Amino acid sequence: MRHDLTTEAQNPASTAIDALRTEQMLEIINAADAEIAGAVRREIPIIAAAVDGITERLEKGGRLFYIGAGTSGRLGVLDASECPPTFNVPPEMVQGLIAGGDEALRRSAEKAEDDPERGKRDLEERGFGSGDALVGIAASGRTPYVLGGLRYARGLGALTIGLSCTANSEVAQTAEIAITPIPGPEVITGSTRMRAGTATKMVLNMLSTGVMIRMGYVYGNLMVNVQPTNDKLTDRARRIISAITGVSYDEASRLLAKAGSVRTAVIMYEQKASPEEAEAILVAAKGRLRVALGQ
Repeated sequence: MRHDLTTEAQNPASTAIDALRTEQMLEIINAADAEIAGAVRREIPIIAAAVDGITERLEKGGRLFYIGAGTSGRLGVLDASECPPTFNVPPEMVQGLIAGGDEALRRSAEKAEDDPERGKRDLEERGFGSGDALVGIAASGRTPYVLGGLRYARGLGALTIGLSCTANSEVAQTAEIAITPIPGPEVITGSTRMRAGTATKMVLNMLSTGVMIRMGYVYGNLMVNVQPTNDKLTDRARRIISAITGVSYDEASRLLAKAGSVRTAVIMYEQKASPEEAEAILVAAKGRLRVALGQ
């Protein structure tokens, strides 16, 4: 076992945290958390390369997979599961795999992470191929399940990205692109659900959101691919149409009723087009509203 891992080091600021008043205890946790954004910021050039690489794969029909164990796996599954409701993409486009399967989302299955062959088999069962992209997530950078998946994916010629919180980790060395935010030792030694988990969540947010922006699912900072499937989302869709076109809320409601979607409604108004014409314009622009509007 390695004892030089950042994720296993003791944090000198919290060595007596159990003897402190509650407010002091929380101040130490908060001060440690404040350092995480800086660690992620230093990785932005590498995260950008990953976003562009993933986007290229997805635009050619590929998919994005996250693979991890424990906290890392749960964060990957969470990010993947939030892409369809946020950006209205098919659930197959972004998928999360966790060691031990879906049961491990609620109940710890720590032993499952020790099997590298399981990582490979889980990808095989999803039909993972050379046109896909894989993000292997492991705070320590040494999880066998993740390493098995990364090695298999790289052998196929797929895009591989390693996300870990330890310098020069096995995950970083195995992947084509290595994202390595190092937030420092945990407040509670080895509890990577804390600082490492927060850093991981921030990077995953940047990856998926960045890819969806590049693919045209966002216009300005508006979620233009939102689908009006309930009252809240219908209201949001109307407000987005109103914000882009300048029409009243009531007129936005009428446009949405005719168009069925935000992007089509906006094109109908701006281009004085019928729903069918607007759809054709959107298809020609590969779904990018800014391109469809000639901007």
